[in-house]
Amino acid sequence: MALEVGIVGLPGAGKTTLFNVLTRAGAELHTGKENVGIAQIPDERLPQLARVVSAKKVTPAAIRVVDVAGTGPALVGNLRQVDAILAVVDGFTPGSDSAGELETLRLELLVADRDHVEKRLERVRKQAKSGEAALRREVSELEELLAHLERGGTLEDYTGPVPPALEPLTGKALLTVENGPGGIDLQLEAELAELTEEEAAAFRDGGVSALDEVVRRLQAALDLIVFYTAGEKETRAWTLRRGQSALDAAATIHSDIARGFIRCEVIRWDDLVRYGSHAEAARNARQRLEGKAYEVEDGDVLNIRFNV
Repeated sequence: MALEVGIVGLPGAGKTTLFNVLTRAGAELHTGKENVGIAQIPDERLPQLARVVSAKKVTPAAIRVVDVAGTGPALVGNLRQVDAILAVVDGFTPGSDSAGELETLRLELLVADRDHVEKRLERVRKQAKSGEAALRREVSELEELLAHLERGGTLEDYTGPVPPALEPLTGKALLTVENGPGGIDLQLEAELAELTEEEAAAFRDGGVSALDEVVRRLQAALDLIVFYTAGEKETRAWTLRRGQSALDAAATIHSDIARGFIRCEVIRWDDLVRYGSHAEAARNARQRLEGKAYEVEDGDVLNIRFNV
């Protein structure tokens, strides 16, 4: 499943422009519609691997991007499944208050979480009439959490247990994108996105694109790594959280591969490029076999053996 991020922002902040910069989807501005698209993660290692194995298809790792239609707790509440939230604030308009905008967005996330807790508490209270101990315990937890929120607290500073089914918004990574001279000029980036990669790179004269910058910050905030599968049919990049295992990587590729996992052949990406083939890397003792618990490292090329 692709990494997923949600974009929020007050009207006119530039959130749909950021969406278009990341996805090149060409979504219309100011329509009030939710936009969903895919942003490819830039990766200089992937084409090198593809050349080595003569891949017919090359698939970069991707981010699924959701541009929320407007603001308000009811709308931002639709982002509970995302891994991170990008908050776009206006840094261009004279008299704009980017810090104030960010505080407003944080408040909307907080209110959305409070409303969500209230609705879940109402539902679980009814279910708890069955007498099931787990449900009665969740009612108690939700009551304490709601009281904390109504006192002005947040989920970030709450020390009690939080039912995992809540998927709180205020517990997600929140990255601020300032649309302005002090951050990213999104209008300029939108214009550069219409050029070829070579033309845009020449214009930037060594500077990074908005996509590169957002991806770098997401990777740092979510502690992401990239691993690869490299074959003639397809060479592909995948994302994983640092510390996850070869079995987690298998599940990322396909649930059947995880279910039938036997063992995993591992080569470092630069070793595969250096030696020119899986076989030659193996002959030079650069390939090893690992089990389910192996902690995948950034830049690993995996060939997972499985039997379903």
